[in-house]
Amino acid sequence: MTESCAIVTGGARNIGQAIALRLQRDGYRTFVLDIVEPEAESLREDARQVDLADVDATRTVLNEIAEHHAVDCLVNNVGIVVPALLDETHVEDFDRLMHLNVRSALVCTQALLPGMRERNHGRIVVNASRVVLGKEARTLYSATKGALQSMARTWALELAGDGITVNCVAPGPIATTAFWENNPPDSERARRIVDNIPVQRMGQPEDVAQAVSFFCDERSGFVTGQTLFVCGGVTVG
Repeated sequence: MTESCAIVTGGARNIGQAIALRLQRDGYRTFVLDIVEPEAESLREDARQVDLADVDATRTVLNEIAEHHAVDCLVNNVGIVVPALLDETHVEDFDRLMHLNVRSALVCTQALLPGMRERNHGRIVVNASRVVLGKEARTLYSATKGALQSMARTWALELAGDGITVNCVAPGPIATTAFWENNPPDSERARRIVDNIPVQRMGQPEDVAQAVSFFCDERSGFVTGQTLFVCGGVTVG
């Protein structure tokens, strides 16, 4: 098991796909775990279709990969959002978002930890989103992303002595399918969002992939427990 491998959860579309493709170019054999098949043909051979909210199914897939491959990089990217103002937020959605967005990260990290510890090397990256700073109509989503960020900081302290770094990327606003569905391109809301970005353009999935690539780089071993906001300056002030 000498080939360096990466796993990207939710890597079939949008930001996740951009991350997976970038890690491929960086030399990783990249496994995508998602409930749907990847759009990019180059990712399909090593894709595993799995419901990441299903603990047993997720563990089975991860154990199969880890048994045959040295997974040095894990990107906990999968996540769903259910936009709703506080008084319109459904308690029934709480477990659904927590199970997919948060619990899957715990399950994936635990499954790959023994191999990383054995090799005394690992890179774990979490997609935390800029909603950790607060955003209207994101009660449940921000709760899951805040939990992920807190877990990542805790893991960074626990795993530092094992040669394993744990960091977060916090994207937004990024031109994804979900973004344009919630903010139609010709809408006043979309124009207002773009006008408020200091770098004067929308972020692209590849911008997030670049940040993940930095964290996964072998030379980034002195960087851990950090959150990098990939936001075009929106979160500065």
